[in-house]
Amino acid sequence: MFAQLAPWLKTARNALLDLLFPPRCVACRRSGNWFCAACQAQIQPIRPPLCAHCGRPSTRTPCPFCHKQPLAMNGTRAVAFFDHPLRQAIHALKYEQRTELAAPLGDLLSDYLRAHPLPADALIAVPLHPTRERERGYNQAALLAQAIHTRLGLPVWTDALTRVRATRTQTELNAAERRTNVAEAFAATARVAGARLVLVDDVLTTGATMNACAVALRECGAQTVWGVALARPRLD
Repeated sequence: MFAQLAPWLKTARNALLDLLFPPRCVACRRSGNWFCAACQAQIQPIRPPLCAHCGRPSTRTPCPFCHKQPLAMNGTRAVAFFDHPLRQAIHALKYEQRTELAAPLGDLLSDYLRAHPLPADALIAVPLHPTRERERGYNQAALLAQAIHTRLGLPVWTDALTRVRATRTQTELNAAERRTNVAEAFAATARVAGARLVLVDDVLTTGATMNACAVALRECGAQTVWGVALARPRLD
């Protein structure tokens, strides 16, 4: 029955349940908060050496992935590997209406960007198609971008990039299918001309979605486009 509720009703339901049943960590189920300090301490950051373009662990630049499929953007970075417990927290934010997790997950991104600055005049959240966003009730990437803004003060441009074509979910597609699936799915506005932009998303797998966003931004004159995500799989 709950699965059929409108997103805002799910959010209201969660708020009521939080009053009745105090928050528990989505990864270990300890009571106290939604993503406890002990679980956050288990997150495995992605450390050098990295490919300077895609940010994958590699002693070579370009790495074999970039040599085979060069990026249309300046580069991508991810904070950590898409493993437990970070995977559970991202899934809860994305699929379980646990929007409270945007704050601690946004802190992880903010800390990363403070330690590893990227040239940025503004942040742009990877957009969902309007239909998908209405179904979910929010865009998790937009919540993360807003959390970064709160910590670092970088502006978030919500009107600079839109998803103009609905696409299949990327989760069950291979790398080539992902690129085809999102090709020409995004459109940018003239606002981005000359700007240094950082795209924000939750998970970076092959980079196909961010790359398609970058193509649209570049076509409208963006000076540089980088991408940053919370996590990426160990193998992609």
